[in-house]
Amino acid sequence: MDSSSRLWTRMVPIFLVYILFSSEFRFLQFGTSLGINYGQVANNLPTPTQVVSILTSLKVTKTRIYDTNPQVLTAFANSSIEITVTVPNDQIALMTNPSQALQWISTNVKTYFPATHITGIAVGNEIDSTEDEALKANLVPAMASMHAALVQLGLDSYIYISTATSLGALETSFPPSMGSFKAELVPQMSQYLNFLAQTKSPFWINAYPYFAYKDDPTRVELNYVLLNPNNGMVDPYTHLHYDNMLYAQVDAVIFAMARLGYGGIPVHVSETGWPSKGDTNEIGATIDNARVYNRNLLVRQLRSEGTPLRPNLKLEVYLFALFNEDLKPGPTSERNYGLYRPDGTMAYNLGLTSLSSTSTASISLTSSASSETKMGFGSLRNLILVCALIFHALRR
Repeated sequence: MDSSSRLWTRMVPIFLVYILFSSEFRFLQFGTSLGINYGQVANNLPTPTQVVSILTSLKVTKTRIYDTNPQVLTAFANSSIEITVTVPNDQIALMTNPSQALQWISTNVKTYFPATHITGIAVGNEIDSTEDEALKANLVPAMASMHAALVQLGLDSYIYISTATSLGALETSFPPSMGSFKAELVPQMSQYLNFLAQTKSPFWINAYPYFAYKDDPTRVELNYVLLNPNNGMVDPYTHLHYDNMLYAQVDAVIFAMARLGYGGIPVHVSETGWPSKGDTNEIGATIDNARVYNRNLLVRQLRSEGTPLRPNLKLEVYLFALFNEDLKPGPTSERNYGLYRPDGTMAYNLGLTSLSSTSTASISLTSSASSETKMGFGSLRNLILVCALIFHALRR
């Protein structure tokens, strides 16, 4: 590689940093708080009414369900809990038909809104990881039809549409500044990101540092993935310091979007968590690790932390999951991500009660006011950082 090529390699991540920092002002419209995914693939869960009481007692004000269960949507009426509903993967093709999309939203959303505080619609889950090319091709047209239905019903100002993407959509995730999408997904991702930009909706990513540790425990430091104190890593191109893998994964997604020209879209973590039990080959799936990961995540949420790339924007996170789901297929870990067992008893003591009662802020923090206060100082710091990075790259 010649000297000009090496310089360009160093400069591209730095240029993206400049774009991404300058776009940070766009995110103040999004209130952020901790959410919890409420899966229901189990045969002995508490009733939806009891679930509302559980979430209220935890001071969690956001949840996501993987369907449009009428009993759940009815039970959540007149509560303070925001809820995201889901279009199952097998219904996405139908949603490409505008009349079907209108009927679906009329039946599954408008019927319950606004008593039930529906704020988002997830169109499928991890479509990027499927081998069904027709399903992938239908995703954005389905989202467009559903958004048009929201506009027709006057709900587009209250409810946004997105889809949860797996971290496997990235071709490169390390270092974060080199984040990029897989080449075969770029056409679909470009359409999807354009839709999100046009509708001012967030990008959702399912991010599980647990899998990185399970697959390579000798090379991946446990404290780094558990969000414990550790030396962390420094991105060699941006010189940003990362003390945990989750934030590095999120920033890799942001850089991947910026490479396609969409650096201004907010990123939310639609799923993250740690299993409390696993098979013998599922290294790290223990109660102690699950407790540490989830508690550390909650503490960081209470601090309104953002990622190193977007420090002034609190990262919105949905924890997976509220319950262990005993009917889920797959390895043992799949049935053991919950904070609670299906019968409503706690899977382990996370310390949620003490967190919510001793902190001056609850688990469900909104960061728009605090971010606005800090923005003046943050923008100056970001400008200094960018200038320093450019100067350093040019000297090299």
